[in-house]
Amino acid sequence: MKPRVVSGMRPTGKLHLGHLVGALKNWTGLQQKYDCFYFVADWHALTSEYADTTELVASAYDNVADWIAAGLDPERSTFFIQSLVPEHAELYLLLSMVVPIPWLERVPTYKEQREQLLEKDLSTIGFLGYPLLQTADVAMYDAQFVPVGDDQVPHLELSREVVRRFNNFYGAKAGVKDGETIVKGVLVEPEPLLTTFPRLPGLDNRKMSKSYGNAIDLSDDAEAVRKKVMRMYTDPKRIRADIPGTVEGNPVFLYHDAFNADTAEVEDLKTRYRAGKVGDVEVKTKLAAALNGALDPMRERRQQALARPGWIRDILFEGSKRARQVGVGTMERVRDAMRVSYR
Repeated sequence: MKPRVVSGMRPTGKLHLGHLVGALKNWTGLQQKYDCFYFVADWHALTSEYADTTELVASAYDNVADWIAAGLDPERSTFFIQSLVPEHAELYLLLSMVVPIPWLERVPTYKEQREQLLEKDLSTIGFLGYPLLQTADVAMYDAQFVPVGDDQVPHLELSREVVRRFNNFYGAKAGVKDGETIVKGVLVEPEPLLTTFPRLPGLDNRKMSKSYGNAIDLSDDAEAVRKKVMRMYTDPKRIRADIPGTVEGNPVFLYHDAFNADTAEVEDLKTRYRAGKVGDVEVKTKLAAALNGALDPMRERRQQALARPGWIRDILFEGSKRARQVGVGTMERVRDAMRVSYR
């Protein structure tokens, strides 16, 4: 059997180019080598978006259309909805019995998001506990690997610590080796599958975010992409085309590097930009063409998926049934280990 990989995505709005380079391209490549479980993390969305859930279900279906457009294959991977596998909530609750609160408070993104998202009240148990819910999401399926970027490693390390602590309480003691007690784990300790990808800024050079309105969505048509590219932030010191510009850190060139397959064209643009021999309009026009060239096949696959009413829903419901079969088995094992099985 192939080793298993688990990952999820919150349905909080349209997916954009950052999701494509940061997750979907990697997810697609993993299908060849791993047994992949990919889920719509709707409960995770509630940890910060609980005040307005009107678009959550529509976003879930829309996001999965983008997954398929990006190359994910429901015949090779299991797609499911987190909340349709209620065992996630049970495992989250049982794990919470043994995890100290300071472990959750020290997760880097906990303080960062509370400081940055001041318009939201994140002083909730759900938000504090979301890394623990992530642990349950992964441990439920005995995932050997979780694809993560460098910034997500602390989250996974917490999951590893939680699994170790749980196993120390409830795992079968298998003996002593070199003076250390060896524990046969109830839950599998996941390993990181580190991924590297270009970090794309938003169109305004801030972090790409739905709330900033600075992203190119995967569902944008060609004209929308062109218009967004033409208003992209470039070198603010370059007020005329004949002034030498800075390429490094310039969002337009970061996008060229990520999406323009014509490397000779990209190098020519960089050389002329540094020398003050090309205008921003030409650089952006060629970027728009490269982006649309990359997105056109995805647009076609997305339309094919959406042209089949109920197909995406059926995929998610069937995948959720399969995921739940695995989850039920895991929870039987967990309850037995904790001695809370009533038979």
